[in-house]
Amino acid sequence: LGSMAYGECWDLQRTLFDDLCHKKAEKRLTDGESRGTILIVEHPAVYTLGKSGHQENMLVTEEYLKSLGAEFFHIDRGGDITFHGPGQLVCYPIIDLESIDFGIRRYIEALEQSVIDLAAEYGIEAHRSEGASGVWVSQGSHLVKLCAVGVRASHGVTMHGLAMNVSTDLKWFHLINPCGFTDRGVCSLSTLTGREVTMEEVKPKFINYLAKNLNVKYKK
Repeated sequence: LGSMAYGECWDLQRTLFDDLCHKKAEKRLTDGESRGTILIVEHPAVYTLGKSGHQENMLVTEEYLKSLGAEFFHIDRGGDITFHGPGQLVCYPIIDLESIDFGIRRYIEALEQSVIDLAAEYGIEAHRSEGASGVWVSQGSHLVKLCAVGVRASHGVTMHGLAMNVSTDLKWFHLINPCGFTDRGVCSLSTLTGREVTMEEVKPKFINYLAKNLNVKYKK
């Protein structure tokens, strides 16, 4: 989708989600028909707080965010607060998990594995962290987050997804406790590799890994 405002993209997600849920409920999904849509997007600066998140993890006021040109949304995914902005690959799969025989845990692991596989292509050893969603990198005894994951599933259909820092300006994360953590940092593919990694080179690699880990075929 290129760059799209968060609210506009959230509306698109909900439209696709509702349509897929209705088709599924009415048993109108036929063999060979698409089982969903995967949106790849960048957002202008925006902070989102999940339904189980804590407002205190936003360290400044909404008025201050507006003065910086950033937006703020309370949303219906899991997880705490996170940031989206230019240079970040955001992926929203709206798919029927039953059609690919995935439960929610396996689905989340497939999202995380796609980022782990991509990072490995850049020589980065990324991993999961017990008790915390997303993809992390160890820097000595310190953990830094490469990718946040927060999803919603209803009637076996997913929305929301993941946000991987490719060349994101990490200063935006100084205004929050990212994902609720006060003792962990954030990173990007660019900071980890020491060079400017572009969205153009990352997108096709990521989509290929995601298709493999979800065991789906995709069409543009």
